[in-house]
Amino acid sequence: MRLTAFTKYGPMAASTRQRLLQYVPALEAAGIEIDFRPLLPDAYVASLSTGKRYEKSRIAAAYLRRLREIAFGPLGHVIFVYGELLPWLPSTVEKLLLRRGRPIIYDIDDAFFHTYDRHPSQLVRSILGKKFERLLHAATACICGNPYLRDYVSRYCSNTLIVPTVVDTDEYRPEPKTNERPPVIGWIGSPSTWPYVRPLLPLLQDMVSSGRARVKVVGAGAAAVGDLFRGLELVDWSEEREIRDVQSFDIGIMPLPDNDWARGKSGYKLIQYMACGLPVVASPVGINTELVGEGVNGFLAGTSAQWREALDWLIDNSKLRHRMGQAGRKLVVRDYSLATHAPRLVSIVRDCAPNP
Repeated sequence: MRLTAFTKYGPMAASTRQRLLQYVPALEAAGIEIDFRPLLPDAYVASLSTGKRYEKSRIAAAYLRRLREIAFGPLGHVIFVYGELLPWLPSTVEKLLLRRGRPIIYDIDDAFFHTYDRHPSQLVRSILGKKFERLLHAATACICGNPYLRDYVSRYCSNTLIVPTVVDTDEYRPEPKTNERPPVIGWIGSPSTWPYVRPLLPLLQDMVSSGRARVKVVGAGAAAVGDLFRGLELVDWSEEREIRDVQSFDIGIMPLPDNDWARGKSGYKLIQYMACGLPVVASPVGINTELVGEGVNGFLAGTSAQWREALDWLIDNSKLRHRMGQAGRKLVVRDYSLATHAPRLVSIVRDCAPNP
């Protein structure tokens, strides 16, 4: 059996790696061949980090290529679509794929639908606001990263399941800590999510200035250059180094605004942190409230005072960091590991396949 997988981006994007590529060995072992077709290449993803302009003509060419693929190109027995096939184009264009008669699995790990139905432009809302409703009605199955997404998607697709964003816990694992240096408060993400950290910068700068902590930021790219302060370490994201960077933290943070888009997040940062045995501090938004057991594997912080108190506790108590890190690791191994969910994705694909 062959699965044709349409993603937005190439392998450099975390969404592509975590929602599809890390499952490839398990799928192939089950006799499912993967035909991987990203819309935009790694060069586009890299441009988001560096701020370097990516030519619009190349984006247009990518859209034309995908149109040809969905209308006329060879397809597998089952189709996997991450998010949507053609962002910012109406559902009528994407429905060209339906004419090909293949079962379609939509993968929704972010509140993509709010890009349109919460857009400030009335014109965008009128043309694209119901795009996902129309696409999901035609899906054979939908997999969602968290309950907030499932609650929306299940209105239109009766076969909707939660498959959280997971990590390979054989690779993401704790590393010994020496406790001989100021603890490292760490954040990993992308330029698009860096603005969520900015409200915390005065607090983080104060903790660094007092010599109580260091701050390490991974993946913010050019978006964070203007926010640098003495003691903040800015590191470019690298797939090869990603796990080691997370392991170098002592505390992982995930601030979020309390809005519809943030409530659709799947908590991937927290899962990365906890898999590496780190205690976490996070905003009480969306899936974060399920991932973080207050006082067990971390703290939820909704105000500046709560952020300060939580970080103070963790900075000053290495035994507390260790205990919470162990609890977080246990949670991820049990509920958010590749070993737990790879068989589930294999089963979902098989169940969608047409009878031989």
